[in-house]
Amino acid sequence: MLKSITILFFIFITTVLQAQKKGLLEKRRIDIVKNGPYFGLQKGRFIVVGIGGERQWKDLQFRKPKTHALNIGFNYDFSNNVLGYDLGYWYKPSNIGLTYGASLLLRTDFTNTKIGFAPVLGYKIWQFHIQTGYQFLSKARTNFFTTNTLFIDIRFVLINNTKIKK
Repeated sequence: MLKSITILFFIFITTVLQAQKKGLLEKRRIDIVKNGPYFGLQKGRFIVVGIGGERQWKDLQFRKPKTHALNIGFNYDFSNNVLGYDLGYWYKPSNIGLTYGASLLLRTDFTNTKIGFAPVLGYKIWQFHIQTGYQFLSKARTNFFTTNTLFIDIRFVLINNTKIKK
């Protein structure tokens, strides 16, 4: 009896000591990094087509994996001859839920230029991402040109590179 208690005591102590080593109690973070081009269509007052690239970072967790993404691209409004450049970020706090983000904007009709930002709210399922928002743009000094302010945007991201990082 004393021998079995002694063995259990040593197993317990060695397990506790092993667990105290640095790195065993810490969570190891594993990320999935995806990137690729996107193709989009924006509808507001006008229809605008866009193309660009996106990079996504997602936690490899079963419960509430967080996703962050950066994207950069350009778009063109054929009806008004307006070219735009966007630099955006969005965040998704879980597998099922909304995405929250913002974009920095530059719009030009090749004579005048407007800069601004757009807060966006969206929903992402598979490779499709639907976002809606409002573009706050600076006023042009001369010859005011029109572009979308309130909009809905759908994008398809064509993932062509996936890496798992520890």
